[in-house]
Amino acid sequence: MSAEIIDGFSIAQQVRKQAADEAAELSRKGTTPCLAVVLVGENPASVSYVTAKEKALEEAGMKGKDIRLPQDTTEADLLQLIHDLNEDTSVHGILVQLPLPKHIDEDKVIMAIKPEKDVDGFHPVNVGNMMIGRKSYLPCTPHGVLVLLKTMGIATAGKHAVIVGRSNIVGKPLSVLLTRKEYNATVTVCHTGTKDLSSFTRQADILIAAAGSPAMISADMVKPGTVVIDVGVNRIPDSTKKSGFRLCGDVDFDAVKEVASYITPVPRGVGPMTIAMLMMNTVEAAKAAMEENA
Repeated sequence: MSAEIIDGFSIAQQVRKQAADEAAELSRKGTTPCLAVVLVGENPASVSYVTAKEKALEEAGMKGKDIRLPQDTTEADLLQLIHDLNEDTSVHGILVQLPLPKHIDEDKVIMAIKPEKDVDGFHPVNVGNMMIGRKSYLPCTPHGVLVLLKTMGIATAGKHAVIVGRSNIVGKPLSVLLTRKEYNATVTVCHTGTKDLSSFTRQADILIAAAGSPAMISADMVKPGTVVIDVGVNRIPDSTKKSGFRLCGDVDFDAVKEVASYITPVPRGVGPMTIAMLMMNTVEAAKAAMEENA
């Protein structure tokens, strides 16, 4: 029996509608949520992500400050821009699209954003608050994964969640969040140093693939009935497509769906949730700013 497909696109639409409703309420009170999106250079994937974020803002009735800078922008100029956006009270959230050109230090840029405007949840203050369970902006992709599980009614308490990938953006924060009392999962994190990866993945009740390696999770690595969440987005050359490529995840979808109980597709799985959670974080930032100025 094939797995039930988790429709991330539809669930993301529900979250975006909630964000739009809350944004409209804030606007009626005189504060329209505003997100500044900064793109340096013209990386094709980054351009498409930024365009999607701007479209989502518009649909949610929020303001978007679209700032596109040339590839050769200096680190000093970018840091000055962030300083100006930090001081701009009409801007509630700041998102600098990663990756940045090699001559710019990403850590410096992340550190320069005020934690209260860091709607990506990457600033060490927000990461630290997340670690100890204090209120903070949660990183959008891990938070999106949790909302998918909750919406589908998939229990996490007492379950063994195995995460493949230890990035600061997905793997590490997701491992922390899943061990919180409200989720109560037992978590194993696997990575490039893990020996005999499949011996771990076959133990998973919930398997989360976030390694950035196309179709690395095969059917024989998954025990029957496992919930499989595929965070990977890989561009594979495909001459049959107009773009010259197709998207695929870290999971061999067609094979694994015959073994799993639930599975997310790529695209239309985790991806849409990332933008939806960004909209919610922007609304939260606007709420916090309004309360502070009340």
